[in-house]
Amino acid sequence: MRVLGINAVFHDPAAALVVDGEVVAAAEEERFSRRKHGKRPVPFSTWEQPELSARWCLERAGLTAADLDAVAYSYDPALVDAEYAPWEELRTTYARKAPQFLATSLPGLDPDIVQFVPHHVAHAASTGLAAPFGGNCAVLVADGRGECGSHLAGRYVDQTLTTFASQRLPHSLGLMYEDLTEHLGFLRSSDEYKVMALASHAEPVHLDLLREHVVVRDGGFEIRPLDWSTLAKQRGEDEDLTREHAELAASVQVRLEEVLLELVRWLHERTGETRLTMAGGVALNCVANTRIFAEGPFDEVWVQPAAGDAGTALGAALHASADVVSPMPGADLGRGFTDDEIESALRVAAVPYKRSDDVAGEVAEALAANKIVAWFQGRSEYGPRALGRRSLLANPCYAENLTRLNDVKGREQFRPVAPMVLASRAADVFTRGPIPSPYMLFVHDVRPEWTDRIPAVVHVDGTARAQTVDGDPLLERMLHEFEARSGVPVVVNTSLNTAGRPMVDSPRDALECFGSSPIDLLAIGPFVVRR
Repeated sequence: MRVLGINAVFHDPAAALVVDGEVVAAAEEERFSRRKHGKRPVPFSTWEQPELSARWCLERAGLTAADLDAVAYSYDPALVDAEYAPWEELRTTYARKAPQFLATSLPGLDPDIVQFVPHHVAHAASTGLAAPFGGNCAVLVADGRGECGSHLAGRYVDQTLTTFASQRLPHSLGLMYEDLTEHLGFLRSSDEYKVMALASHAEPVHLDLLREHVVVRDGGFEIRPLDWSTLAKQRGEDEDLTREHAELAASVQVRLEEVLLELVRWLHERTGETRLTMAGGVALNCVANTRIFAEGPFDEVWVQPAAGDAGTALGAALHASADVVSPMPGADLGRGFTDDEIESALRVAAVPYKRSDDVAGEVAEALAANKIVAWFQGRSEYGPRALGRRSLLANPCYAENLTRLNDVKGREQFRPVAPMVLASRAADVFTRGPIPSPYMLFVHDVRPEWTDRIPAVVHVDGTARAQTVDGDPLLERMLHEFEARSGVPVVVNTSLNTAGRPMVDSPRDALECFGSSPIDLLAIGPFVVRR
């Protein structure tokens, strides 16, 4: 069975293709359109479909739209409460017309094969069916909103979902965090990760008050109105952040962690499962994820790498497949390019380059010399994290490299960068978070004896969002070679992009980023470009 999954209603539009139960391809529209998050999550944009990523998914499999057995759309307009918010009726009308919009975008598609999958069921399938547990696990979904809710707690047994609890709108952990993001002067439905980083810079002085306003009950929760302005002045986009802003961020972050812990304890008691899978935008909060792993009752916690709305394209396709589905093979589900295609792009760009006999060794040598390296290898990542396919690398031994990288990327200086480490060496350097941790969705405590050795990747609270590497020979060789030169098994890894732009996806994107940023070396396929 050939199923194309589509996410299009809110933000991060994406497409995914599942053939005979196997995940073949998945990609976000932003990587093709070069528009961050694909579009803004407003009702007026609901008609826009991820046509570029959908066409690529079909092309990857050698299919046309006419070859599909089903298209699974990760939103069911029949479940919407149209009175929830202004303009909701417009969003719902556009969603109902999705089969016709898709047929226009994908010539040859029969609109009658489009089926609507409830948003949170798609989130649940994206993690419960994609996890390496064979479709037997507990599942927790938390995000901003779906059709009429913001949360699902359930269990998969033999790839069949049973829902035990859900939370109806307007109560929403994700929307609470989005409101805070906007209050702090950041872009909502986009910059929530900045709030998580800011939270580490202060104490949660408002925690007792938030415990009164965010209450857990019966597997769900209630969020009582609270005017953020009574706790911290609303910040303008260009105004400085103050301690009171950081204290508010810290308070909401810690209360979110506490609520999630209560929800997973309830779910564990209800299911008796030992494995928990998570999805939804809230599941991208790696600080909360680590508390769930370290303090919660589950033995294993697995978070889908595209846990936000982009992942519902995959979840919808897995849910709609009539086949027994296989776990996702990894996050590298996007576009890849042949050596000939890469070299053609280099020639068009008219930049000096060479084919290297040892790309990994040359990169390790450059990093040991404290150079910044753009690393473009293999198929691109599905989800928001750079995982060694489209990465910006640096030496972690120099504290100033945090400032240096944030300057290169045009980011706020309070934001951390992450470490990449061989899975076999991870436990020597990091603790508390799960190991292996291939998708950079948990934080780890840095062991005291390493904090001064890798200062560039140690956040102000002594943690690091580590990615462990195993099964990628080129990346492993680069890490081995760097350790041989530096004595350190860790490399800085952040996304290959600049502020406000999507991660690079194509050779042309990589060359544009390299040409416009103070990056010292570009390792692209077997080729090396030096500044």
